[in-house]
Amino acid sequence: MKYMKLGTKPDTFYTEEAVRSVVSDVPADLIIHVNNTKYQLHKFPLLLKCGLLQRLCSDTDDGDEAPVPVALHDIPGGEEAFELCAKFCYGISISIGASTLVPAMLAARFLRMTEAAAKGNLAAKLEAFFDTCVLAGWKDSVAALQAAWRLSGWSESRVVQPCLDSIVDKILTPPTKVTWSFTYTRPGYAAKKKQSVPRDWWTEDVSELDVEVFRSVISTVRASGLLPPPLIGEALHVYASKHLADPLRAAGSASVGDEDDEAVVARQRRVLESIVTMIPGEHGAVTGRFLLRLLRAAIRVGASPSTRAQLVRQAGSQLDEARAEDMLVPMPSGEGYDIGAAEAVLEHFLAQFRRPGGGAAPEERRRMSAAMGRVARTFDEYLRTIAALDRDLPVGRFVDLVECLPDIARSDHDGLYYAIDVYLKEHPELSKADKKRLCRLIDCRKLSPEVRAQAISNDRMPLRTIVQLLFVEQERTMGGAANHAAGASHGTAATVAPADLASTDAISSRLAARATKEGPAASSAEEHKSEVHRPRRDHARVADGAAAAAMTRSLSASTPAGRKERTPEERGSRMRNKQ
Repeated sequence: MKYMKLGTKPDTFYTEEAVRSVVSDVPADLIIHVNNTKYQLHKFPLLLKCGLLQRLCSDTDDGDEAPVPVALHDIPGGEEAFELCAKFCYGISISIGASTLVPAMLAARFLRMTEAAAKGNLAAKLEAFFDTCVLAGWKDSVAALQAAWRLSGWSESRVVQPCLDSIVDKILTPPTKVTWSFTYTRPGYAAKKKQSVPRDWWTEDVSELDVEVFRSVISTVRASGLLPPPLIGEALHVYASKHLADPLRAAGSASVGDEDDEAVVARQRRVLESIVTMIPGEHGAVTGRFLLRLLRAAIRVGASPSTRAQLVRQAGSQLDEARAEDMLVPMPSGEGYDIGAAEAVLEHFLAQFRRPGGGAAPEERRRMSAAMGRVARTFDEYLRTIAALDRDLPVGRFVDLVECLPDIARSDHDGLYYAIDVYLKEHPELSKADKKRLCRLIDCRKLSPEVRAQAISNDRMPLRTIVQLLFVEQERTMGGAANHAAGASHGTAATVAPADLASTDAISSRLAARATKEGPAASSAEEHKSEVHRPRRDHARVADGAAAAAMTRSLSASTPAGRKERTPEERGSRMRNKQ
């Protein structure tokens, strides 16, 4: 940052009884009112360099000893800018930088401190400093533009437009030719030495600008076509991080309208809606995680329906880039989560797969299949998270959430099992019918062996689900035995693990224990209820009495009547003797 120093005398301005004066042996003969501040000054130094004051005091009598009152309430920059100009007239030392230059420049023009009033006047000196130093620097141009905007908006084009042009020219400069200082606080960047200038070197400094000025900068840069869309998206991400609070990260988040100032909420709404309109249309210009963050902020500050709809649509198209926590959308009240927003985003993601895609290239089909797999895992993790966080989530609503994702999207049901198990753990008051309704959503054949073993020993699982799990486990065991037998028929030595031979004992014991615990009467009544609560899409699963009957028959067949059941060690010894 560059500074210009003018004057050599020490500062002799002081305040006494809410009046600003200057130390002098000569009594004050000029009273100037600037807003709520009163200045007692002297005509001699001020009228020599201020054309406006010369005109205002021209009709006064020089012989009148009473001070001449002058009101300057409309002066740009207010009291601070006027005092800078007054000190210049007195020859008092002043230091002017980029942030104070614009108010002083506008105030000097207002007071007509031009070369016509006096040679080497303040206005000419400030304009020369602006042209040669401020516009040549990066941070100086940003600070001057921000000061000009806050002071006069777009009305002062003689300052705003040159600053805009300077900033855009520097942004479009190749990074290898950047020689000026800039702000860049990315983790790990400062620790590196002799590193090249990053492509997004400019994003943090322009994030200090007001959103309207920022929009003008981004629009001009995009119109040049020299920067890729992801770089524009990075600038939007940096700006949003500085000006928009993330509801998930806000500690002790209060409901909007209670503790949040309405002006702050309105400003954040304006910032968010502006950012959304600036998002490049190219896919991948911003990340899916950033879009979901904007959606959370949009719901919190009450953005327009069109803004929220656009965010839902764009976030859905890039949902495969998100994490489970990104899908959590806190309600504006601060209590609970907006489940409907997560459903809408998932629906827009799935809509991509409903479009005619018969002519899609193999690579595109593989990409979409991989994206579906990632979303399925993320959504099941989201279900697990929301089950733990939202204790007031009804079981029917949770079932609807689970069914939002079609069965074909889940290559396995491990994540779904964990989500349902967490829900059962957090809602121990559920009826048996509701527990069966939930667990019927799990396809036992899509569970990995490890998860299936865990589920069998899980006391929160209904007996019906345990039967299905054991049935699948026995199918796997019988299938393994059949493979061993086939190998033996072709001359290959077949061995059966003792654990497989003991599976019948474990199944029988497990069923007996659960049946005793549940009770036959309760089981019969709940079987009738479970049919009532059966989901519409559950017809493809093993969920009727035939499964339990088949399981019982298979258990009976595995242990002949009247034979004493052998221990696993006895069976293993018998097999070795046969061999």
